[in-house]
Amino acid sequence: MLSPSGDQFEISGGGYRAVVTESGAALRLLEYAGRPLVDGFDADRMSPGGRGQLLMPWPNRIRDGAYTFDGRDLQLPLTEPARHNASHGLVRWVAWTLEEHTDNSVSLVYRLMAQTGYPWTLDLHVLYDLSADGLTVTQTATNMAAEPAPYASGAHPYLAVGPGPIDSLELTLPAGTRSLVDDRLLPVGREDVEDTAYDFRVARPVRDTAFDDAFTDLERDEQGIATAVLRDPHTGHGVALWVDERHRWLQVFSADQAPGTARRSLAVEPMTAPADSFRSGDDLVTLARSGEAGDEHSASWGIRALD
Repeated sequence: MLSPSGDQFEISGGGYRAVVTESGAALRLLEYAGRPLVDGFDADRMSPGGRGQLLMPWPNRIRDGAYTFDGRDLQLPLTEPARHNASHGLVRWVAWTLEEHTDNSVSLVYRLMAQTGYPWTLDLHVLYDLSADGLTVTQTATNMAAEPAPYASGAHPYLAVGPGPIDSLELTLPAGTRSLVDDRLLPVGREDVEDTAYDFRVARPVRDTAFDDAFTDLERDEQGIATAVLRDPHTGHGVALWVDERHRWLQVFSADQAPGTARRSLAVEPMTAPADSFRSGDDLVTLARSGEAGDEHSASWGIRALD
């Protein structure tokens, strides 16, 4: 009998262990020295709430699934019908193909064929690699079409420090600006986090703050890396999620309305572009036509344990 998430690919290295699934190339499990770093899902279940999934060729939402690109009006299927949005891309549930599997790394590929609403063919690739520095994930898209294609990428890990709830944990979120949204969770403006409940640039307890928000203007180190940290001040244990310069956004989600898992963990989602970028053009990547410079885009992020 096959698991609902398909084949399971386990890797380990540097004290870390991870499991990636055939379905959606999702990160089902990540732990360090036996301590969970992500709130994943069991092998006999589908991914609930987007846990560990890759969001390509766009993260988050597109209003009404409708957008215009290069003079063409296009309509995507509405995968979030309650809000009338196209949500989280086209590869969350597809079967990715194993490319290479070693003790400490696994890479999978998927050819996204041209289809209604997204008439371009992309070759997608993801590499999960474990070392003493933790997990590094690199997501790559290559345009195989004869025309330029719109593109953005994201991922949906839920960070975990103990069994929850997150209220007593301390969050560091190096972001100066929050996206404001309407009741469909679509952008309507931006605000500086200064003097708001969402300023976590200096570590402080989450308490009762509810999150389903995108943040940008990320503070970065000399290498261009931005790092969010979730830590238990009582045990000292923590988990850090970092993103490279191509990830200009972090979506933070506390799942307050999710029965059974509300506030058990905190999703910190790397995104190269915000919600509705196919319509707004905000931080949207245009992949050049196949064979030309700029026909490929790679972005990396990762997770490591803190003690």
